[in-house]
Amino acid sequence: MSKPLHTLRAGVIGTGFIGPVHIEGLKRLGVQVTAVCGSTRSARATADRWGIPAVYGDHDHRAMIASPDVDVVHITSPNKVHVEQSLDALKAGKHVVCEKPLGMTAKETAKVVAAVRKAGPGGPVFAVNYMCRFFPAVLQMRALVQRGDLGRIIHVQGHFFQDWLLKDTDYNWRLLASEGGKLRAVGDIGTHWIDTVSFILGAKTESVFAHLGTFHTTRYRPTGEVKTFAKGDPATMVPYTVDTEDFGSLLLHFGDAPHGFAEGVHANASISQVAAGWKCDLAVGIYGTKGSVRWNLQDPNEVILGRRDEPNQVLQRATAGFSEDVAGFTDYPGGHPEGFPDSHKMQYRAVYEHIASGRGTPVLFATAEDGHHEVRLCEAILKSSRAKKWVKV
Repeated sequence: MSKPLHTLRAGVIGTGFIGPVHIEGLKRLGVQVTAVCGSTRSARATADRWGIPAVYGDHDHRAMIASPDVDVVHITSPNKVHVEQSLDALKAGKHVVCEKPLGMTAKETAKVVAAVRKAGPGGPVFAVNYMCRFFPAVLQMRALVQRGDLGRIIHVQGHFFQDWLLKDTDYNWRLLASEGGKLRAVGDIGTHWIDTVSFILGAKTESVFAHLGTFHTTRYRPTGEVKTFAKGDPATMVPYTVDTEDFGSLLLHFGDAPHGFAEGVHANASISQVAAGWKCDLAVGIYGTKGSVRWNLQDPNEVILGRRDEPNQVLQRATAGFSEDVAGFTDYPGGHPEGFPDSHKMQYRAVYEHIASGRGTPVLFATAEDGHHEVRLCEAILKSSRAKKWVKV
């Protein structure tokens, strides 16, 4: 028997852009957020803003994890500490929701997979926060593909464009390979696109051909750190050499899906964090022998259904053709938009219901193995770009 979600208690590590997104989503579900961890100043400010009782300053994540008042640990810290914090939480028997990427290298993330497997079926639930899976439109496209409504899938195309790093004076820790990993644009947002397509198709990427580019080979950074999307003062900035990419072009070959409608699908994607005017433009097109679907995150409540011999349709969330397949993952009536924060809420609902039911619900969220695969894929993308050839994942 499932227990109410409000009986579960969460602790959040990290107080930057994404930490409060987790906190808001959890509070909307009625989950108790009992602790926050970060720098002493930012953790206290976050706790005061959101009414969180326990503060763990000096980045003391182990103390927070050890708290008997924390059941689920949310890791929203910089990429380089994800694996360490994940392993510490698993060792303490705590459930985990970890931001992507799972880690900096596949050698590291393999340790998380091993720890989850060692804990066994009765051990902690582990999820990686690929929340784009939980947009109702993505779940609807997944149902159309896996039911065969689009026929056999021929190919997939799309992009993920942002412009928050367009200027050479735009700065964030993700620009540094030592902090965020050797892949930045592809690793940060491109993996969201790939995971979304993989989820829709029900198949994983098997090989890749990639071209990566760095337009700003020299950028300028402040003497201190700045939060994501914040702007620094050019007068106080110093130059540094950029060791991550600004944009990339990807060709992807997927394996066969078990439902039989997506076999060896080819996909192409453009990824950029220097695309002026586009803030969070994730677009996906799935093209099959009977029809196609197209969707954009910036217009999240509509899916365009394309046909050759019939009029195209615009499917709107909570209306006929875009309702039954996403029951349980949409809360508001038609015409009342659901978007980015709602996808996080739905992701956490899926994870927490899985915990509360004793693993009695389907695993739609990304697992540690999914997160490990994405890191292996990133390594293959980097290798492909350098070698200028197809590389197996």
